[in-house]
Amino acid sequence: MPDRTPTETTNLDRYGSETLPWDRPHDLLVAQPPQPGTSIFLSTARPDGRPHVAAVGVVWHEGDLYFTSGPGTRKSKNLAANPDCVFSAGLTGIDLILEGAATRVDDDALMHAVIAKFRDLGWPAQVEDGRVTAPYSAPSAGPPPWDLYRFRFHTAFGVATAEPFGATRWQFSMA
Repeated sequence: MPDRTPTETTNLDRYGSETLPWDRPHDLLVAQPPQPGTSIFLSTARPDGRPHVAAVGVVWHEGDLYFTSGPGTRKSKNLAANPDCVFSAGLTGIDLILEGAATRVDDDALMHAVIAKFRDLGWPAQVEDGRVTAPYSAPSAGPPPWDLYRFRFHTAFGVATAEPFGATRWQFSMA
């Protein structure tokens, strides 16, 4: 699936700034590797409703974000019970929030395509028996093997931290 474009754009700025173009955060998300110092956080909900936040490494592939996580981690357990989640990132010149859902990937061809992008970034990951393996990963991913997750977002919020300033909500089709 190619990158998606917003189906609705809403200016949230109350100071007279123009609506921000989706290209601004999109181009920063697509750029790999992300700019130095960028942390991307995944927020999930525990079964009792309490929040959980973890930093994750992501790659952009055909309009969606992908990340890995071990089945025993809190974020994986939370996503198994409730796939709704939020990503947040402080990108160069714009803070971004993405709302959507994350699901495990079981399509072998898709897994190979996404993991190749992680390898291009320097992580020596491989797909073996429908899971991801590598000699190392972030401690928050848990021990290998890991599952690959696809995050599809339906809503994004951007607040510019550099000129041109503004605040915008973009909505997307989930089809």
